[in-house]
Amino acid sequence: MNNILDKLKRATTRIIGSPAQTEPREPSQRVLFVCMGNICRSPTAEGVFRKVLQERAPQLYVEVDSAGTHAYHVGEAPDPRACRAALQRGVDLTKQRARQVTEADFERFDLVLAMDPLNRAYLRELSPPEQHGRIRLFLEFAPHLGRDDVPDPYYGGTNGFEYVLDLSEQASIGLIEHLQRTTRAAPNAQRPPA
Repeated sequence: MNNILDKLKRATTRIIGSPAQTEPREPSQRVLFVCMGNICRSPTAEGVFRKVLQERAPQLYVEVDSAGTHAYHVGEAPDPRACRAALQRGVDLTKQRARQVTEADFERFDLVLAMDPLNRAYLRELSPPEQHGRIRLFLEFAPHLGRDDVPDPYYGGTNGFEYVLDLSEQASIGLIEHLQRTTRAAPNAQRPPA
C-alpha cells in the first residue's frame, strides 16, 4: 500500500509549470533524466531542472521524471549525499524514488536524457529504432562545458555531488532554452502551489 501511495505522490508532483485548472491537460513536453541506478545523477538532474524551470520559465508546462537503466535501487530514495548537497542549494530530492526505465518510457517521453554515453547506448539498445531520436545526452544542452558525461559521484566524495549539481544547472538552463524554442508555452500558466 505504501508503494502505491509513493507512486501516486510522485506522479502528482512531477508536472512543473502546471496551471491551476479544473480540467487536466497534457504537458507541452515530457522529459526523462536517466543514469544507471537513479539515486545520484538523474534524480539530481530532475530536481535541479524543476527548480531552474520554476525560476526561469514557469509558463512552460513540462512533465519531468527520472529513472535508471538498471534495477539496483528500485524504490529507494536518492543517495543521502546527493540529497544533502542538493538541499544546500534549495533543491529537495527526498520525495523521489528510484525506478527502472521501461519500454513505455520511450513512447511517453519526448526527450530521454542520459547522463553519459554508456547509458545512452544502453537506452538505444532497449528502445525501438524509431525512438532513438528522443534519446540524447543531457550535457548536449551545455556544449560550452566541453564534455558529454555527467560523472557518477557514487564512489567519490562530496565534491563529486557538487559537480553534478553544477553540471545539471548549466544543462538545465540550456534545456529550458531549447524547450522555449521548440514548444508552445501553456497559456496563463502559474507556478504550482508549494
